[in-house]
Formats: sequence, structure tokens, C-alpha cells
Amino acid sequence: MTTPTLIPSKLTRALLALLLAGAATIASAQESRPPAQHGEQRASEPRQGGQRQADARESVLRLLPADSVTEHAVAIPGGTLTYTATAGTLSLFDQSGERSAAVYYTAYVAKNAEPNNRPVTFAFNGGPGAASAYLNLGLVGPRILEFPGNDAAAARMRDNPATWLAFTDLVMIDPVGAGWSRPAKADGGKAFYGVHSDAQAVAKVIALYVAKNGRGNSPKYILGESYGGFRAAKVAQVLQHDQGIMVSGIAMVSPVIEGGLTFGSSRSALSAALQLPSLAAAELERKGAFSKEALAQAERFALTDYLTTLAGARPQGDAARNFYARVAEITGLPEDVVSRSRGFIRDAYIKHLRSAEGKIVSRYDATLAVPDPFPEQATARGGDPVLDGFTRAYGAAFAAHARDELGFKTEMTYILLASDIAGKWDWEGSGRGAASASDDLRELLAFIPSFRLLIAHGYSDMVTPYAASRYVLDHLPPIGDPARTQLLLYRGGHMFYTDPESRKAFSADAKTFYQSTQ
Repeated sequence: MTTPTLIPSKLTRALLALLLAGAATIASAQESRPPAQHGEQRASEPRQGGQRQADARESVLRLLPADSVTEHAVAIPGGTLTYTATAGTLSLFDQSGERSAAVYYTAYVAKNAEPNNRPVTFAFNGGPGAASAYLNLGLVGPRILEFPGNDAAAARMRDNPATWLAFTDLVMIDPVGAGWSRPAKADGGKAFYGVHSDAQAVAKVIALYVAKNGRGNSPKYILGESYGGFRAAKVAQVLQHDQGIMVSGIAMVSPVIEGGLTFGSSRSALSAALQLPSLAAAELERKGAFSKEALAQAERFALTDYLTTLAGARPQGDAARNFYARVAEITGLPEDVVSRSRGFIRDAYIKHLRSAEGKIVSRYDATLAVPDPFPEQATARGGDPVLDGFTRAYGAAFAAHARDELGFKTEMTYILLASDIAGKWDWEGSGRGAASASDDLRELLAFIPSFRLLIAHGYSDMVTPYAASRYVLDHLPPIGDPARTQLLLYRGGHMFYTDPESRKAFSADAKTFYQSTQ
């Protein structure tokens, strides 16, 4: 049996041609559609295929709202400062064009100011894994969270008359994994959790903000705390090499610059010697005898007799007894604790410095002592009184600030400190003990004649002791005016800005620093 051949009529052929032409027009429009504006990207990203649509529906990024722009005012010395606050995100893309992450930022920009002449500062915290709420609500932002009696339950928000917005616009950045910044995929964080990849991502965010907001001619600064100080040097280098953006200055708060000085061996004589002055400062505070002259004596001892004794053979007889007795007097530690460790303090002070009072002290501020929750344990156990104590309130306070005052409403959890990120961090070498930003600082000082560096520390910070930063600065080669680098010290610990007087003093010194670079 023969199957008949069907010959389409002229009308059928015409309809088929029209349908094909319409389909081609639709396809062409989809492929050539311009990218959505930044504020629209979260709601309607350009997609290529069903897989991208599925990824968008399943990604946590769908919880991020559109950017919110609000106007505010804050009273500062000399008058009222009006400003615009933007709470939003910037998208990062991989080489295939897929969105790899959304980075949350809060920008505070003074109104009625000339943007070409007004500095803009990009700020972040450290961790790795810490959000910028610490610096935002603790130091530079127009709103501040204060802790009467270091009690998180009593914390209250108020206007910050010492806000840095008085002399620079501020862009607070939460690196991927912190705050509301997230990778697009659940397993996508690995692409950002490393020294170089992190610096590249943050530098890209800065470049995107500069381009989007027309700040190409503004003097640009970076502010980083703790690991954020280390990150600041790396980001400045990437900005220069990859983005062609030059940084006018860096301000570091309690930074780690040389990992070997801060995280080195527990038997490193030099690391121990650089740690000792911070413990001496805490003991002077406890006795009510703090003075720069008294601390200078402890500093001289640390880098002379203390250093050479630790570096040499174990002392014997009267020499040993005299040495351990002097270390005990300077630090406040019991003499038997000092002698058992041969003078290497390390973390012994946490459990033993106030053990007679049934208290432990904080790595982040050795002047702060709280009741020991585990007095029967031989060594310190549990969280830190500062990091895991009252400063945890920054997270909820910032989430409320963003929601109620900045108009950024999301069901996504604000992560103040993603502690798991530090364990995943790629230090690109032999671990954090080999990490170094000294070479980056040398090149920035050498290649940018106007570049300035400000480093600020709290005296009683045991996490990143101030003497380690002084050591780094003392060993930089002479490059131009020595005043291009400064080390400033304040009463308090790692987050010395939680002390109102120290915060006020540092903000005034920072203003002078910015004015000196203009």
C-alpha cells in the first residue's frame, strides 16, 4: 500500500512562515536584551536556559530585596549633617557569565558635597568571616551601639556625633559569607575563601561601586579591622594591578600584618616578646598605674632581657628566680605559672591572670575579667568574654537598623561572624603563620608617592598585639617622608572603640590623617 504524499497549500505555507519568523524575533529579543539595572537584578536576572531559572528559584539570593535608598541627618560638632544611606547588593559573575555571589553593602554619602573632592572610604572587618557591623555600629557609622557596663542586654543605639561621615563618605562591605553576602550556590563559597580570591572579590565590589556611582575622581581610602587590615593591603594591590584604581591611604584597626609575629610558634621568643607589652598594659590598668612612661619600661624589658632570656638556654638558680619574678610582676601572673612555662606566656593569662578571683580574662581585652564559667577546668574553656559576649549584640542591632531605619527588609539571617569560614580559608602557603602583607605595604609606599598608612591599636589587645605592628613599621625601608606611616595607641583592647573616649580620640586622629593626605 502506498502512503499518499501531502502537499501543503499556499495558505498553510504562509502561516508556517509567519510562525517561524515570530519565533525568531522572540529568540533574538531574548538574546539581545540589555542587562537589568543593579536594583532589578535580584528580581529579574537575564537567563539562558531552564537550568539558570531553576538555580535562581533555588538560590538563597532570592531572599534579597531591591536596594533601599533613604535620607537621614545626624548632629555633629558644628551643625547637622544630612546624608543618603543605600542598603543594597552588588552582583559578582564568574567567567561563564553566571552570577556567583551577591555582596551586601551599606553606603553613607553626605548630601550637598562635591563628590570629586570628597573622599570615599571602603570598610570591612576581618575574621575571616566577620561582617562590617562591628566598624559600622562600633566606630565610623552615623549610628552607634553602646554597651553600658559591657552588658549586651543593656546595649542601646544612638546617633554618633564622631561619625567619620563628617570627613569621608563610607561604603561598608560584607565579604561573601558574612552579613547578607552569599554565594549563589550552596557550595559556591570555596571560590571566595582564600587570601587572593577574597581580595579579588572585594576589589571588584569596590570597582563596581566606583563605576556605578561616578566616584572615579574621588580620593579613595580603605579601612580594615583585624584580618581586614591584612585584607586592606591585598585589596589595594589588586585594585592597582587589576582595576587601575589607586588608593590614597589605608587605615588599619588592630591589624594582623605578619602572621609569623602573631600566630607563630608558641616557643617563638620574638612573638612572646611582642606580646608581653600588651599584658603589661593590662596589668598597669588593673593597678590604676597606667602611664606611657611605665609602659615604655615594660617595652624595653620585653625586647632586651626578656627576649634574650627566652632565646637562650633555660636560666638556672638565682637568675631564673629573678627573671620569673620580674615577668610575674610586670604581667600580674602568678610566679609559678610563669616558671612552669619558662616565661613563655602565650594563653596562660586567660585562665590564671585572675584565677584567685574566680575569673577569666579576654584575649580581645586583657583588662576585661568575668566570672569563670568553668572554674573546675585546668585550662580556659568556652567563648571569649568580648567576642562571644557583649559584641555579639552588633548582629541583631545592625539587622534592626537595616530593616527599620534603612528600609532593607529580608528574611535572610544576618551573619555577624561566620566562624566556620576561618577553618576553610586558603592561606596560599604554609598556613596563617606564614601570611604576610609587609611586601604589599612596601610596594604601595614605593609606587604611590601620596599613599599614607595609619595603624591603630588598643594597648591591651592580646589577639593582635600592638608591638607586632610597631615591629613591622620599624623594619620597613625608608621610603619618602617618615610621617607617611603612623602607629596610634589607645586605651582598650582589640575593639578599643567600644570605649567612648578611645573612639572619640581615634576619630579625631583619623580626621587629621585624612586631611593630611588631601
